[in-house]
Formats: sequence, C-alpha cells, structure tokens
Amino acid sequence: MISPALEERFRRLTFGVPWNIALITVGSWLVAFAVKAIAIPHGLLTGGMSGLALLFYYAFGGLTTGQWYFLLNVPVFVLGWVFVSRRFFFYSLYGMFVSAIFIDLIDYTLPIEDVWLAVITCGGLLGAGVGMSLRSLGSTGGSDILAVIGKQRFNVSMGAFEFWFNFLQFLAGFFFLQLSVVLYSIAMAFVIAVAIEYVMGMFGERKMVMIISEKPQEIMQAIFKKLDRGATVLEGRGGWTGDSKDVVMTMVTNVQVKRLEEIVYSLDPEAFTITGSGFHVVGSGFSARKLY
Repeated sequence: MISPALEERFRRLTFGVPWNIALITVGSWLVAFAVKAIAIPHGLLTGGMSGLALLFYYAFGGLTTGQWYFLLNVPVFVLGWVFVSRRFFFYSLYGMFVSAIFIDLIDYTLPIEDVWLAVITCGGLLGAGVGMSLRSLGSTGGSDILAVIGKQRFNVSMGAFEFWFNFLQFLAGFFFLQLSVVLYSIAMAFVIAVAIEYVMGMFGERKMVMIISEKPQEIMQAIFKKLDRGATVLEGRGGWTGDSKDVVMTMVTNVQVKRLEEIVYSLDPEAFTITGSGFHVVGSGFSARKLY
C-alpha cells in the first residue's frame, strides 16, 4: 500500500510547474495533431477556438490556421487575466503558443478514408488533449479559458460548456460549409465533450461508502489501520424498527472499494453497504482544492 507521505508528495507534484507544463504540452500536441492530421484533410470543424480558427480559415483565408488561432485568442486571454488568475493566464498563454506552433509544424495526414472513423478519432484525440490540459492549472487557451470561467463562477460542466460553444459555432458553419460537413462536426462535438469529461474524471473519481452494521467501531478501526482512510459516524435510525444505529461513512479510491468490502463483510457478514460516486472530493488524504 502507498504510504501517506508518498501520496502527499505526489499531490504536491501535481501542483508543480514541471507537471503542469508537461500536461499542457502533451494536451496541446494532441489538439494540434487532431486538427492538422484529421480535421483539415476531411474539412471538419473541430470545435473550440481551433475550430473557430478553421472556420475563419475556410471562410476568409488570408492567414494560416495557426495565425487565426493566435489572433482569436487575444480577447479571450484578457478575460482569463481578469476573471481567473495570473498563474492560469501564463499557463494558458504557454498552451496557446505551443498549440499554434504544433498546428503549423505538423505536416502529416492520418490515412483514414471513412469520414465517421475520422469523426470518432478526431473527437477522441481532441477531447483527450483538452481534458489533459484542463487537468493542469492552465489550458490550451480559447474556449478552454471560457470553460474554466464558467466552471469557477457558475459551476457549469466543462464538457457541457464546450459542447454548446461548439454547437453555436457549427450553426455559423451552415453559412460557409456543406450541410454534411457541419452535421459531421456536430456529431464530433458529442465525442469531444464525452472525451473531455472522461479524461477530467479518469484519475479523480472517488467512492463514498456508507456502512450500516452491528459492529461500527470494529469496521472503523479496520478502515483506519488497513486502508489509511478516515471515517465519520452518522446517527441513524431504522425506518421499520425505530432502533438507533451508527452509520459509518468513508471515502475511498476506486481501487480500494473491493478491499473495503472484504474488510466489512469479514467483520460483519450481515452488514449493509451503499456505494456512490464522489467525483469532487477535496480535503486531507485526497485532492487539494484546485485554485487556478
């Protein structure tokens, strides 16, 4: 089992500059690769600010896709500076620069002929890239900054924000692109939104477990010693019998759920457990509060 000291060191690492730069760099490359190697060859709109840059490129030309991407990001970064933080601004500025550079440098076309395979592959890669960048303390710029502002101020899901931003963008695409291209792009927006939410929650999901047992103290001590997790005792009462019962509530990681079940049912085979999702868990032993 990983020691608490090692877990604490890892949590601190995830808030360090090298870790965040690495996430943004890899995420930016995935976004750029999806745009240049798949979206452009198939004439698809990728969504986000990169998709808006593609729309301007298709409609007006004049500048390269990377140059349009850079130009459109300027007013959005002003909002990031004002409404989020200076640290987020500089991380996202780095993400925007490397994304624009990767977009112009990548000169490769992924050999995919079927347009639906292109939609799924491009959406998955682009969503994964955006999700990785948003797991840092920055972003790749553009609509990601707007998504963070929406999350911070209005608790709007980042995946949902990206979808509606893209949807409105695709409505504009009806004036410049073929109907089939726009409809393919709308389908890809669903894939992007799902990929973003999946990557954002891949390593962050926790499980809340409530245990009703005749041996709450023994179970709590086992949780403390064998899982190195805390627990809270809630006062409960049986709805049918009216008897008072202590309910043990604890938070564990996904990999600890089965170990917890073994602990509980080895001590009390008649115990009753309820396991639910606890995605956003902030506090000692888990994630620190994420401040952009």
